[in-house]
Amino acid sequence: MSAQPKTFISEEEYLRRERLADYKSEYYCGEIFAMAGASFAHNIITASTTTALNNALHGKGCYAMSNDMRVHIPENSLYTYPDITVVCGKPELLPNTFDTLLNPTLLVEVLSDSTENYDRKAKFRLYRSIPSLREYVLVSQYEYFVCSYSLNDRKQWVFTDAEGVESSFYLASLDIALLLSDVYANCELPPRPLRA
Repeated sequence: MSAQPKTFISEEEYLRRERLADYKSEYYCGEIFAMAGASFAHNIITASTTTALNNALHGKGCYAMSNDMRVHIPENSLYTYPDITVVCGKPELLPNTFDTLLNPTLLVEVLSDSTENYDRKAKFRLYRSIPSLREYVLVSQYEYFVCSYSLNDRKQWVFTDAEGVESSFYLASLDIALLLSDVYANCELPPRPLRA
């Protein structure tokens, strides 16, 4: 028995379908990938981090948005919904759209067991194709731990991390520091799922 051939669709068709859909999907190289739901802790961490970012960014001309802001990377065709997107200055949107950002400054992913490997490796590699991107932040939902990759003046991605609820971490791209106690505010961390 032969495998079914993959059906590839255009970016225009993806956007048309996505705007009519009841759920969000990512797009990459002609294929659509449905996005799974997020845990309660994931959603609390995303909301708390978005709030902490917007409080710290007040008056700086930068804005943090949660996962309804679609980001597109023309160089590699990815359309995705980062958990948090920060844009500084004037937002650049895909021509003739109102809902697809091209110039994020910082992207945040809250790690889940099913996406952690993808977020750390393949997705980060795709994100690095964004000319405006200066920092990528990964937030654990199973422990008080945040790590960041920031682009330095030599075009090198520099890793830093912070661990423990009493810690803070510095976001070089925004010149602000956030407390982990704010990132994890009102959140009871779930146990990491057991792997088979």
